[in-house]
Amino acid sequence: MSLYDDLPRRVEVRAPATIANLGIGFDVLGMAFEQPFDTIYAERTETPGVLINDIRGDGGRLPRESAKNTAGIAAQAMLNALNIADQGVCLTIEKGLPLASGLGSSAASAAGGAVAVNALFGGRGDVGMVIAAAVEGEAVVSGRHVDNVAPAVIGGLVLVTGLEASQLFALPVPPTLWATICTPDVAVPTKEARAVLPREVSLATMVHQTGGLGLFIHALYRSDVALMGRAMMYDQVVEPAREHLIPGLGAVRVAAAERGALATVISGSGPTICSFTESKSAAERVMEGMFQVYYGMGIGFSAQVTRPAAAGTTWRVIA
Repeated sequence: MSLYDDLPRRVEVRAPATIANLGIGFDVLGMAFEQPFDTIYAERTETPGVLINDIRGDGGRLPRESAKNTAGIAAQAMLNALNIADQGVCLTIEKGLPLASGLGSSAASAAGGAVAVNALFGGRGDVGMVIAAAVEGEAVVSGRHVDNVAPAVIGGLVLVTGLEASQLFALPVPPTLWATICTPDVAVPTKEARAVLPREVSLATMVHQTGGLGLFIHALYRSDVALMGRAMMYDQVVEPAREHLIPGLGAVRVAAAERGALATVISGSGPTICSFTESKSAAERVMEGMFQVYYGMGIGFSAQVTRPAAAGTTWRVIA
């Protein structure tokens, strides 16, 4: 009888899209969405290590070699954390998230890989171990940031003050909050998006920024979506520096506000734009406005209405 006989053989894992920054919280705020998401099918094997069987939905752009793939690296890191040397996993990845979009695609893959291994081996790893393993995968693409990884793993809205689980804090999410996400067909490389940021800011700007972040958190604890939206638009540093990288952003902000959006911000480093509203109907109207802007500009795009996800990466046994 094997030590693993009572454990799942195959699991299906869903890892959500995430938005980092939320306007005012550069590198310290991240939120998970219900839609879209990646799906990973993971199977325990007798061969040690990680094998990627197939990747679908990426147009052939992602590496199939596990040591170069974010999901594969995270899965191996989780095997190492659990001291599993005599077994391995085989992954099949379905990318539901667009690549290089600012929706945490690499973080979703990494979270999915780490959670899949933990699920196959009895869930012995705590959340800190899972996040640490996911960070190893994310680091290959985006560096050691957890503003996407943390909400991808645990869900909700997360305040990030460091890389350790003890430095991550779940924040309340207003129950009426909805989002419209729009990804125009333009490229915004993360390196370029970071390169345009100012290296220094004035004391007055720092005071304004910290006041905005404080106002944002205050609004969350009051479930005041309108005030939350005002606070998200306080940023005077990051979004103004990046706005020129995303065609149509200014026009989308105007169109979204006319249709009920309380804030429209860049998702991560872009090019995805995210508008927040207080109802699904308003979110749908905002999507119509986004369509009009990009159709008029002759720029292709994808858009959908979603809402914050209470859960992060989830799994179920399929064999």
